[in-house]
Amino acid sequence: MTAHKPSAHSGRIFKSDLLEALTRTHIPIPLTLFWTAGAASLWYSIARLDIMWGIALLLFMGGTIFFTLLEYLMHRYLYHIPATTPWRERFRYVVHGVHHDHPRDKRRLAQPPITSVLLAIILLSLFRLIMGDFGFAFCGGVLFGYSSYLAIHYATHMLKPPKNFLGILWKNHNLHHYVNDEGAFGVSSPLWDHVFGTMPADPKRKAAERAHLL
Repeated sequence: MTAHKPSAHSGRIFKSDLLEALTRTHIPIPLTLFWTAGAASLWYSIARLDIMWGIALLLFMGGTIFFTLLEYLMHRYLYHIPATTPWRERFRYVVHGVHHDHPRDKRRLAQPPITSVLLAIILLSLFRLIMGDFGFAFCGGVLFGYSSYLAIHYATHMLKPPKNFLGILWKNHNLHHYVNDEGAFGVSSPLWDHVFGTMPADPKRKAAERAHLL
């Protein structure tokens, strides 16, 4: 499947101006909110819950890595849910399709805070239920991973790719948007696309293979 042809204009999701305003956010708001929440969770684990700093840091790092898997799974199975019914088609457009149609709409490069804060509360409650007090440090890593993902996602759409190893993130996300949106689901890391075999072939590499240059 070839990715959607993007529009230079901003899309509209709801007729209501209030609901429409709630679908947008300025990127510094979630970055500040979730980086701060992640750091505060780590500090709270060490300073108030008396968890050894080494264990808290390992839990935090584990949460950050876990987020990359969560990001991949949500992008692949929720954001790109097959539009087999009108309800599914509408849902997919609201949560992600509008971004594919308008990838340079800078105020839709992150979930609105009202949605992401609710999800963060649910995740923290779940991790605490499963892990007890250790869930604070783990969830802090997840929140740190989420805010880092937002920064990378914003950068891949609004900034020129750097001429270093980070450029692969720009390349992979461009493959997803402009070559094949059934692959390259990882934004902050290509790890899970390689693990699950969903990294699409680079068109330049395929052309070189056809010309027997590789």
